[in-house]
Amino acid sequence: MGSRRVWVKLIYYEELVQQRWENRRVPVTLAQLTERLLASYDHAGGINHVDGKNLPSKRAIADITVDLLRLLFPGYYDEKPIHSSEIGAVTIVLLDSVLGRLENEIGKSLEYALPCRPEDADLSEMARTLTLRFLDNLPRVRELLQTDTEAAYNGDPAAFSKDEVIVAYPFIEAIAVQRLAHELYLDDIPLIPRIMTEWAHARSGMDLHPGAQIGTHFFVDHCTGTVVGETAMIGNHVKMYQGVGLVAKSLAAGQALRGHKRHPTIEDRVTVYAGATIIGGDTVVGAGSTIGASVFLTTSVPANSLVIMEAANVKVIPKMSRGSYVMDFQI
Repeated sequence: MGSRRVWVKLIYYEELVQQRWENRRVPVTLAQLTERLLASYDHAGGINHVDGKNLPSKRAIADITVDLLRLLFPGYYDEKPIHSSEIGAVTIVLLDSVLGRLENEIGKSLEYALPCRPEDADLSEMARTLTLRFLDNLPRVRELLQTDTEAAYNGDPAAFSKDEVIVAYPFIEAIAVQRLAHELYLDDIPLIPRIMTEWAHARSGMDLHPGAQIGTHFFVDHCTGTVVGETAMIGNHVKMYQGVGLVAKSLAAGQALRGHKRHPTIEDRVTVYAGATIIGGDTVVGAGSTIGASVFLTTSVPANSLVIMEAANVKVIPKMSRGSYVMDFQI
């Protein structure tokens, strides 16, 4: 009797699966799929780039960014160690490769951004000049990153060494890419700076706009969820934690706000703890101040201020006496 019941159940489930498969089957051919997708291109315009200029390649820029990190931190992003006797040869080969590839991508960006350029404009020469100028800034960017590495090591007792900070901390990669992208941003090169910082954003969880002005000895501990907007200005020796937002007060005006200062200014030696949000282009956090966790700040504060939340209350009660007051958490 028991085996018959199992046999009946198997037949039932087989028929059920077959019925569900028949219901889900869509009688469509590849040609029909193509036709429908092409129709959507006509119907849902605005997200197509057909018959337009050749845009910079996201994949190529990601590869270039990795090689730029290799130039900034020789030996840290390579699969095998580099001996001091070969550093010169390795560097010139890598620089030559980056120069050619980045020049090509900058040329695409210029062609995209300057559709109404004069006929005698030599975009290839312009791209070459901009690329060489950018690469000439790498020693100065390295000096800034050295201060960021020091700040990260000195500011985190969990850091084993500066080597660990460079190879393991997502912050160092994110700030390195932002400082590189900032140089391109200052030269008004479109698309590429944002592609670079969004690549780092996806890897680190920290969104640093290439337009943000960031001083020396910068450190964001844990860094996940931190956002620094385009017109933010950050002084020297600033330390922040995860989930901090330096954001705009209102974006209701949209593109009309372009070119205006929308994000706050953080002066020297300021510490901003986790989850704090500081908004508005007129907001200035004075030097030496500390912004406590979860603070929502919309106005300026003078130097050497301590800003904390006082309204929130936390209640602690014995579990055994909770009754029906609170539900235990299960993960």
